[in-house]
Amino acid sequence: MQDVHFVYNTSLDELIMPEYGRMVQDLVLHCKAIEDPKYRQSFAETVIELMQIMTPYNRNFEEHRKKLWHHFFRIAQYKIDVIPPTGIIPTPENDIIIPEKIEYPHALERNRHYGNYVNAMIQKAITLEDPKKKMAFAVIIASYMKMAFKNWNKEHYVSDEIIKEDLFNMSKGVLEIPEETVLEVATNYTRHQKIRPNNYKGGGKNQKHYNKPRNKSNFKSRRPQ
Repeated sequence: MQDVHFVYNTSLDELIMPEYGRMVQDLVLHCKAIEDPKYRQSFAETVIELMQIMTPYNRNFEEHRKKLWHHFFRIAQYKIDVIPPTGIIPTPENDIIIPEKIEYPHALERNRHYGNYVNAMIQKAITLEDPKKKMAFAVIIASYMKMAFKNWNKEHYVSDEIIKEDLFNMSKGVLEIPEETVLEVATNYTRHQKIRPNNYKGGGKNQKHYNKPRNKSNFKSRRPQ
């Protein structure tokens, strides 16, 4: 009986980019060995088409194709004589894309329950030069802070004095609301909502009727005399 030799993956070369599989890696290695420059270029573009079919791309088609060429050169260990459509040959140095640093909002350690949006509004109010507008804006911010505090901790009572003190500290003493100012909590209110008495009875467009409770003095019986 003839011996059967099995080839195990452990005995093969390591996959440089496993997401493309060994078939793509073997095609890239074969492309490196092609001597004809035109045929080698055409073969590389065919491999790119195959890699595109294997990997879904986002809406930016050109960026996806550019990324595939970077992967192609990485699999070839950057030792292959082909030219991408952009004309820029990837190298190990420029192949590593370092994303720009994203500036995250600074967290408020003591007053994080108000949210970073409140801090942005405070900074905006500080820049106002008109004292009346600055005070009006400060009252609006304080009212929003009161609502945010109630949503964060509904069981805990919050007074206007606490909100005013927090606003004063968060603005570093710039926004100071007078003690006699009463803070109103913002509520959900429909734009076209009309306030009517509780005993209002809806009717026609021009009807102005209130469902007044009847009593003996203003009740007239319709029973025939």
